[in-house]
Amino acid sequence: MKNIISNINKAFDHRVRLGIMSVLMVNEFADFTSLKELLGVTDGNIASHIKALEKKEYIKVEKSFINRKPNTRYSATKKGREDFQKHIDAIESLLNHKNI
Repeated sequence: MKNIISNINKAFDHRVRLGIMSVLMVNEFADFTSLKELLGVTDGNIASHIKALEKKEYIKVEKSFINRKPNTRYSATKKGREDFQKHIDAIESLLNHKNI
């Protein structure tokens, strides 16, 4: 029997990382404040999860200034999109598995 959880990616097992990637899959980009408010987490909490996803090269960080204020925005990389889709497909496969 094939291991049906082999494509579930540990990088996405935390609800904040799952939320970040979900937002970035349906939006071209999102800024730090928007992600923080949407997911209802603290600055430090979201920053640590962003760093983990960035380290895996799943997200790209762009820093700029808007009206002299710093702005940091994030987008999913090609690798991030592909691996996240595999993760979602694996969960769907697990949910649809009936042969026990």
